[in-house]
Amino acid sequence: MTPQQRGVRSRRLTVVAAALVASAALACGPGFAAGAGVTRVADPPAPTPAVPAPPATGQTPVPQAPVPLTPALETPAPQNPVPQNPVPQPPAPVPPAVTPAPVPPAVTPAPGTSAGPGPTPAPPQRPAFGAYLDYGPLGVARMAQLSTWLGGAELRVGHTYLPGDRWSNIEGRPGFLDVWAHWRREKADRMLVLNVPMMERNEDGVSDAEVRRLLRRGADGEFDQHFKALAERLVELDVPDTVLVLGWEMNGITYTHRCGPDPEAWKTYWNRIVTAMRSVPGQQFKFDFAPSRGRDAVPWPQCYPGDDTVDIVGMDSYDQPSGLTFDQQVKEPYGLQEHVEFAEKHGKALSYPEWGLFRNGDNATYMRGMLAWMDAHKPLYNTLTDYCPHGVWQCRQNPQASEVYRAVLSGRPAVPTLLPSTPAPSASAQPATPQPVTPQPAGQPVPQPSPSAAPVRCSPLDLGDWVEYWLGGKLCVRLDWYSRRH
Repeated sequence: MTPQQRGVRSRRLTVVAAALVASAALACGPGFAAGAGVTRVADPPAPTPAVPAPPATGQTPVPQAPVPLTPALETPAPQNPVPQNPVPQPPAPVPPAVTPAPVPPAVTPAPGTSAGPGPTPAPPQRPAFGAYLDYGPLGVARMAQLSTWLGGAELRVGHTYLPGDRWSNIEGRPGFLDVWAHWRREKADRMLVLNVPMMERNEDGVSDAEVRRLLRRGADGEFDQHFKALAERLVELDVPDTVLVLGWEMNGITYTHRCGPDPEAWKTYWNRIVTAMRSVPGQQFKFDFAPSRGRDAVPWPQCYPGDDTVDIVGMDSYDQPSGLTFDQQVKEPYGLQEHVEFAEKHGKALSYPEWGLFRNGDNATYMRGMLAWMDAHKPLYNTLTDYCPHGVWQCRQNPQASEVYRAVLSGRPAVPTLLPSTPAPSASAQPATPQPVTPQPAGQPVPQPSPSAAPVRCSPLDLGDWVEYWLGGKLCVRLDWYSRRH
């Protein structure tokens, strides 16, 4: 068969296959796009493509998922010749109805006072916030939809992860970060937060002995070129001020980039990475040291690499372990209080790159406490992990915590929080006591992002990440369409 004959036959098969998919979607009636604002067929894909090892108790999981070949956001050109016959298109997704956010009641003037115009009080300073919604283009698309659900509150922080399966992905392979960089460049006050693994095979269950050898190789400079390549990629994409959460949750046992097997080698390796990335002309990176809350496998202060190479002291703080109250999470060894005091002592900004529900289920008390804590201590940024079991918008199993989150953050403006330029008070200074936050209105049920639950017997069509980005989610076809028609 000649190449010309094969091309004609391939185009005919493409037309026939597309027609069958579109016919099935149209015939079934209730096909729908399960993007943000609609209940998804499955939990959001995880940040990295490696197959994760089972997480140990007490360690925050960052699940893995295949990484799409994400194109830049510019208008894409088709890669294959356009067929002569028109191809039926899948039905356009119907935007979900969005329930308006709660509106505070009008304030009635006290007797004897004038209701005339007066000076407008300045809005309270609030931490810049966002949410991890997906590692790829859908994560960018869903930020606008989450903002709408929150009554127009501005999500000024975009958060994603580099895959930790191989060095070529840790370098930021072409196409993966383009959409995120485009989002960041649209507004000057936006912040891009990028989790960066320090080792390849980052969730492969590597033994302590091998981790120790790898850390020493890194400390000797063997892996410097990978991080310099990443820095060059980010500068090339015109996002040189990206916040880099390097080697997150190093005090646990899940990741190959953990600190425990050799803390001294780990710190030397961190310093080499930062030095290599800062050597790239044009960079303005901020490096975030972010352990998980509590002792975990090793006390996280033992892993701190020094003030010269750390700009932000972060903490991943999920609602775990089971039975631990929020007050106990504040006061436990290496908990939230110690985190604040440590950052103040070292003159560093705070952050909470990952936080959310976990072992204690739909815990509105934790949600209320965490939001109040961040309002009191003004971190540079915080990003909720919004997939099950942690989330409140894409995850329908936490309605009470969802109500609190939405009521507290609805309509909230984003006010920039500046990095400290002078040393903070000594550790003896007492941090501010968080004020209780009462969600308004109380007792009102808060609709979830989806107006209706996803059909149980539903088959998602895999159209690829690029197509799903523009559709707003997967196209899902019900399998019971035949019985519904008879």
